[in-house]
Amino acid sequence: MGLSCKKAYEPPALKFGRSSLVVEGIINSGGDSTIIKLSKTVPVVDGHIAQSAELHAAVSVEDDQNNILPLTETGNGKYVSPGLTINNSRQYRLRVKTADNNEYVSDFVPVQATPPIDSLGYSITGSGLQVYVNAHDPTNKVQYYRWDYDEAWEFHAYYESNYILKGNDIVPRIESEKLYYCFGNDVSSDIPLATTTKSTQAVLNQMPIALVPSSSEKLSMRYSILVRQYALTREAYDFYSLLKKNSESLGSIFDPMPSEIQGNMHCTNNPALPVIGFISANNVVSKRIFISNSSLPSNWIYVSPYGCTLNPFITADIIATLKADPKAAYFISAGTLGTPICSDCTLRGNLNAPSFWVY
Repeated sequence: MGLSCKKAYEPPALKFGRSSLVVEGIINSGGDSTIIKLSKTVPVVDGHIAQSAELHAAVSVEDDQNNILPLTETGNGKYVSPGLTINNSRQYRLRVKTADNNEYVSDFVPVQATPPIDSLGYSITGSGLQVYVNAHDPTNKVQYYRWDYDEAWEFHAYYESNYILKGNDIVPRIESEKLYYCFGNDVSSDIPLATTTKSTQAVLNQMPIALVPSSSEKLSMRYSILVRQYALTREAYDFYSLLKKNSESLGSIFDPMPSEIQGNMHCTNNPALPVIGFISANNVVSKRIFISNSSLPSNWIYVSPYGCTLNPFITADIIATLKADPKAAYFISAGTLGTPICSDCTLRGNLNAPSFWVY
């Protein structure tokens, strides 16, 4: 008989025998769009959970004076209002009615003012580039914080494809055919949190937000990060702390056990139906920085994981293959070929720079 020091974890959706509604987003009091994302957890093989968009729901924001502010479905599980009229002296909640006629509401929450980000900076560490935030609350009212971020970076293919096959001829690429420089992007998957409850001052000094490994392609040319800051209540902080623990701290027998995540959303017509999410009401503040490779250590060199090599032989069979499928390989010179992943940056990014990109 085998022994185990841990009990198997059954996610709430599996224990209930059906999917859970997942509610993501905040009630934005700052004049920017309120965006609520709805999805359903879907049990898949081996007890794992996937998510699918929750479509055709009715979503609205309500205040404690019975005023209703509807959101509009924009597709892929997103429900949006371009700018809600929020009274900071009132409390607000979210109401969701799904297509299967289940109704969910959040608890009423107060409107919080998120303090500004004083500065966004970075430091050079043994592991890579550490991005950090400095912030403080001059009113000394906010003690709990959460951040998320969007990353963007400029990079280039390992090889530059200077030639292209046109008919039977290998000719130089014109500018519009170049596939060397591209832009990548990503969003945060971790949950940076902080509290000032143990500090005599409501100050956050060099709060770590994101760590980019020194060998990452993100740092090979020019990197940018947009960090968003959110004020939290103590209840919201506890929810995100548990979510962080469950999503980031698994994998070792010494890690904490996963816990059932409960937020402030509830199903009114069937309280036993599981729902995951915590709705807050506050403004969002953000700040962006750009970091060039020239400002980083010279020994931070990106090494491609794709095993890039060149084929120096151009045969009639290769020409025939490339006529049938021009993306099967790329001409680096008139006499050498490179594999697509090493020669075409569009396989990992976009040719056009984002609208916010500056030099």
